[in-house]
Amino acid sequence: MSQTTTPASAADVFPQAPPEKGMFISLGPQHPSTHGVLRVAITVDGETVTSAQPDIGYLHRATEKLAEKRTYPQIIVLTDRLDYLAAMTNNWSYCLAVEKMLAVPIPERAEYLRIIVGELQRIASHCVFLGTYGIDIGAYTPFLVAFGRERERILDLFEELCGARLTYNYIRIGGVMADTPAGWEKKVREFVKEMWGHIQEYDTLLTYNPIFMDRTQNIGLMTPEMAVAWGITGPNLRATGFRADVRKDDPYSLYPQLKFDIPVGKQGDCWERYQVRVSEMRESLKMIEQCLDRIQPGEWMAKLPKVYRVPAGEGYGHLEAPRGDLGFYIISDGSPSPYRMHIRAPSFINLQVLQQLLKGWKVADVVAILGSVDIVLGEVDR
Repeated sequence: MSQTTTPASAADVFPQAPPEKGMFISLGPQHPSTHGVLRVAITVDGETVTSAQPDIGYLHRATEKLAEKRTYPQIIVLTDRLDYLAAMTNNWSYCLAVEKMLAVPIPERAEYLRIIVGELQRIASHCVFLGTYGIDIGAYTPFLVAFGRERERILDLFEELCGARLTYNYIRIGGVMADTPAGWEKKVREFVKEMWGHIQEYDTLLTYNPIFMDRTQNIGLMTPEMAVAWGITGPNLRATGFRADVRKDDPYSLYPQLKFDIPVGKQGDCWERYQVRVSEMRESLKMIEQCLDRIQPGEWMAKLPKVYRVPAGEGYGHLEAPRGDLGFYIISDGSPSPYRMHIRAPSFINLQVLQQLLKGWKVADVVAILGSVDIVLGEVDR
């Protein structure tokens, strides 16, 4: 005897589907504009978004749990795979937390090298954002120059420095894995000199392109109050006019000795979230130049035993990563492995604001708003 079944509703198929009236749209998890494996459950009334719910978990790899079974040095390779567009800053933030608990002094040369590679990584990450965001809006050429030219130059420098182009494992607890090869610092200077002119090309190709500005200005406005309420950090927060940067507010390494500005916006729209990142690339070039002028020969690694135990207690290290405030919270029980580790991933927190940010905007604006937040799912699903 056959059984009659009723068609499943959107709420049955997708438990996260909002109860509001209107059409339910599942953006992703294969949509190219989600910049990874992300799904956003959207309800629309005509062309207007009435609700949005990010749905994560498609890339989960249990990084925090895996850390409990690895020694402290072995965990560094796990951090490479969080924000895979900024592995250097992942390594650095984790090492900062462990170094605080060990109370180990870092050699000056190692500190300068960390800043140089950290700011190069920021530029490379923003180049990916600039290129892919242009594609989201419909401009392909900026991707070819930002991703295929500038970022490739930086990856060449990183490969020469540590042998890798994506997962570097370069910054180590106590310093860096190796000193610079002969001529490397000169190559960095040459890149910085050329990069100044290339950023001007970005402004011509994309920043002040009338079509791009029409698609991004006054779209997806975020107020400082909204950003603070959701815990937003990094360029997304600064685009609202809120001047906050870990390098200034809670200084680490040798940043207090460097002169640099904190670019901010005024109204926190898509264009300003983009423009703040372009301005940050210029500030990163200034810092790299200052480090190259000041760095001196010397030790690049602190004296640490091959096997060590972190004293029992708690430690937290954080820094200004390309996507915001990246932190590692570690609990040690005195064994060679952490008892517990938690990662404050900026992309995970920045992603949540989409629930409020997308409401009231047109379907055509969803991709522009989502792309402007600049998320990497590797550190969201951790």
